[in-house]
Amino acid sequence: MLTHSRLRFVICSLLAQSLLAAQPSIPAPAAIDARVAQALAKTEAKGLALAVIDQGKIVYVKAYGVRNSAGEPLQTDTVMYGASLTKTVLAYATLQLVDQGKLNLDRPIGEYLAKPLPEYPSEPKYADWSPLAEDERWRLITPRIVLTHSTGFSNFGFLEPDGKLKIHFTPGSRYGYSGDGIQLLQFAIEKGLGLDVGTLTNRIFTQLEMPRTALQWRADFAGNVADGWNDRGEPKPHDQRSRVRAAGSMDTTIADISKFARALVNGEGLSAASAQALARPILPITTATQFPTRQADAPADKQTKHLHAGLGVIVFTGPQGKGFFKGGHNNITANTLVCLENGKRAVVILANDVRAEAAFAELIQFILGDTVIPYHWEYGDSAGKS
Repeated sequence: MLTHSRLRFVICSLLAQSLLAAQPSIPAPAAIDARVAQALAKTEAKGLALAVIDQGKIVYVKAYGVRNSAGEPLQTDTVMYGASLTKTVLAYATLQLVDQGKLNLDRPIGEYLAKPLPEYPSEPKYADWSPLAEDERWRLITPRIVLTHSTGFSNFGFLEPDGKLKIHFTPGSRYGYSGDGIQLLQFAIEKGLGLDVGTLTNRIFTQLEMPRTALQWRADFAGNVADGWNDRGEPKPHDQRSRVRAAGSMDTTIADISKFARALVNGEGLSAASAQALARPILPITTATQFPTRQADAPADKQTKHLHAGLGVIVFTGPQGKGFFKGGHNNITANTLVCLENGKRAVVILANDVRAEAAFAELIQFILGDTVIPYHWEYGDSAGKS
């Protein structure tokens, strides 16, 4: 006779199996190649690299197109700009510190520092914190608030009309994407804990066997590196970032970043509690789009349902269950990382041509099936247009 708890377990197991069974099969490599070729032709993008994880295993890694204006091929070990995927790496590193008992996600960052944050002198790789002396709300900011992008900062202080960092809403109360928020967490780790974020992340890359990934430019990258193309199709050189900036200085390859995606879907390198915390829906997102960063709440019918900030990722729920994603973008780069809990699936795309971004939604749907990834929220009106 089944007990009530055993019955619940059996029902949940059957439901989980039915969800997995409902997932479409990953397309054959030749079909993926053909769809990528169509996407590149349609967007006129010069290069794109793609990896697929299924059942927690890397099943496909390939690069397409060229890496520079000389026409040299983009390869799976070509170094490409990781952009804001760096932020998810910081979240992963932060959770390792939590697992080691060195950091508490809910302890105010100010409590880790030897003196008040605004009294620290300005340094090039961090924001200038001195304007916060006029607003004591900085004392409320915790690592969890940083990683859910709810510090109240603009994306970067230098984008303010007067160029000075400000807090625009009570920290923790709503979502507002901020690179300077991420830099604040790096500051706390380095100044408060006395740890170097470059060293911490390099240790992760070693653990995950990612030999051509770093948050700071390395000379050995130069022989096989991707330049980029802007939205006008103009080639631009790869930016060799000389400082570790957790908001977005990572260089990586599609072969390497596929291993990070595998770690995320499998919970590798983290305790079970931390792996679950990273992708837990924490803070409801109520804006119509991600940018501009300081938007009023959208009307209820314009908000994306089941959309939340996780820790360094955005969490969503769709036909295949819960998933999470993170994008990365600048004027010559477009990246996306999408993970689904059911089937331990993921797709990573690194593009060295920003025009490829218009094809991401279609490519993800072709590979993973209907997921309802909210690209309309991340990219606005340009989502899915090519």
